[in-house]
Amino acid sequence: MNSILKLGLNLFVICAVAAGLLAGTNQITAPLIEQRNEQANNEARKTVLSDASEFKLLDNSKYKSVSDVEVVEVYEGLNGSDVSGYTIKVLPKGYGGEIELMVGIKADGSISGVNIGNMTETPGLGAKAQEEAFYGQYAGKPATELSVIKSGAAGETEIQAISGATITSKAVTTGVNAAVEVYDSISK
Repeated sequence: MNSILKLGLNLFVICAVAAGLLAGTNQITAPLIEQRNEQANNEARKTVLSDASEFKLLDNSKYKSVSDVEVVEVYEGLNGSDVSGYTIKVLPKGYGGEIELMVGIKADGSISGVNIGNMTETPGLGAKAQEEAFYGQYAGKPATELSVIKSGAAGETEIQAISGATITSKAVTTGVNAAVEVYDSISK
């Protein structure tokens, strides 16, 4: 009985020390991780709305969830005092979970770009959404509801699905459509 108590106490001490070290490491690295995440978000905003020289955060509390898609942030892109468009970060649900999506919409009502961030889609299938061949289809499309097609040439409001990853293709398009809804409510 005494040896079991000793063993349990040793295990407790080892776990407590490990937990303390992990907590300390988290405390030290948290500001750096936050800084790098913000830098990545700034780069994504600049990528999807290259006409803007600065971005101003808008109150997105009234846009928190549009069409079952969480709206994380809404930024107004400015070029001097002129509004060049908006960047909207949404989290649609794909096959493997949430897909982090940054959508840029120009002031003239066209989609300027889409940037796909963190996601856990199937490698070789849904992960192809991060390739230019897929997400590049959105650039230049009108900021209206888009749909996904499986075959044939895509029309003005259609996106060609990734072969074998229709769920991911529809999820990204749902996220873009949610961003378009946010844009519509802002521009009215």
